[in-house]
Amino acid sequence: MGSYALCFAIGIGAWTLLEYVIHGVLSHQHRTVVSSLHQVHHGDPHAVFTSRAWLPVMVIVLAVVGFFGFRPGTFAMLGLVTGFIGYEVLHYRIHFARPRNRFETYLRTRHLAHHAFSPDAIFGVTNSLWDHVLGTEPAPSRQQEMKLAVEKIPALTGPSNWKRAVTIYLGTPRASIR
Repeated sequence: MGSYALCFAIGIGAWTLLEYVIHGVLSHQHRTVVSSLHQVHHGDPHAVFTSRAWLPVMVIVLAVVGFFGFRPGTFAMLGLVTGFIGYEVLHYRIHFARPRNRFETYLRTRHLAHHAFSPDAIFGVTNSLWDHVLGTEPAPSRQQEMKLAVEKIPALTGPSNWKRAVTIYLGTPRASIR
């Protein structure tokens, strides 16, 4: 059981690096297919969910569990997926809610500073580890300046892209989406 928990934790840790690579390297530092998808979010922060990724992720999870069963490697993959789900939840809260605690305040400040001031830095959304390790974390004086400016940015209102997609799919008229 301990090896399963360790593999799960390794998967969550691996997510933090994958998040940095997807957001920083593939979305900002290089022109890839991910870049164009990510620019939608920078153009409209309501588009917070990577809704096109959910179905393939679910298919992969079911295939891995069905083919391999619950082995240590499966738990590592489940940790990675848990990291992705945590990212989705935190990213939504960063944009649509006022922070409930210091941790959320820290994440919100960093991510909104990325949007408003430093699109070439601050690539970690759920953590700052890889920004520190890979040199994309702004200097403390710049962070304080950005923090003061970001505090004035209100939480978003209106539907996220996930709610828009679900209501459009279900046939709900756009005028009734709240």
